[in-house]
Order: sequence, then C-alpha cells, then structure tokens
Amino acid sequence: MKIAFTTKEPSWDSMMEARFGRAEYVLIYDEQSGQITFYDNREIVNQEHGAGPKMVKAMADLGVDVIITGNGPGENARAVLAQMKTVIYVGAGELSVAEAYKAYQNNTLEKF
Repeated sequence: MKIAFTTKEPSWDSMMEARFGRAEYVLIYDEQSGQITFYDNREIVNQEHGAGPKMVKAMADLGVDVIITGNGPGENARAVLAQMKTVIYVGAGELSVAEAYKAYQNNTLEKF
C-alpha cells in the first residue's frame, strides 16, 4: 500500500501541510517495500486555480492508495479520489510525518 503525506519539506521529520493541493511536497511511503519517495509540488502551489485536480492527477500517476493530510481536498478533488478508491485521512496538519503515520496506524485520524 502506498501512503501519501502532504508535507512542508521533503523529509520524514517534516511537519505536515494542512492544505492538500497547496502542499509543497508529498512524501510517498510504500508500506510493502519500505521505500520513501518525494513528489515536488512547488510548481502547483502558487497557481490561482486547479491545484487540487493537478494534485489528484499526480496521486493517480504515483499509484497512491491512501492520502494523509490536514484539512483534506476540496469537493471536486475529493469526488475524483473517491472514484479512484483512494482513502483520505485528515487531522494531521499539526503533526510531523512520523507522528501522522503513527496516528494512522493507531486509527486516530479522521476518515474524510
């Protein structure tokens, strides 16, 4: 299973980014292999419109199964993610990536 975390920096120790489409980076953790990769989202961050849908496309291209973020995506992005059967968890905006992963494992994040 691939889990995507919206982050402020490309690091497991980074603080989470509360905004889905405006996150500067996405850390992708493959639970099966233990591999960590990063997606650089800085080109999208400052666009006026379309950040959410572009992030959804990136998540689809990367084969993400679960997204952990702060506030969650907007309605349009959420609908597409639901069609893709991507599970979204929110409430991690004030945590580090490591803390967010632990909260996910302990089932203490809110399913969006």
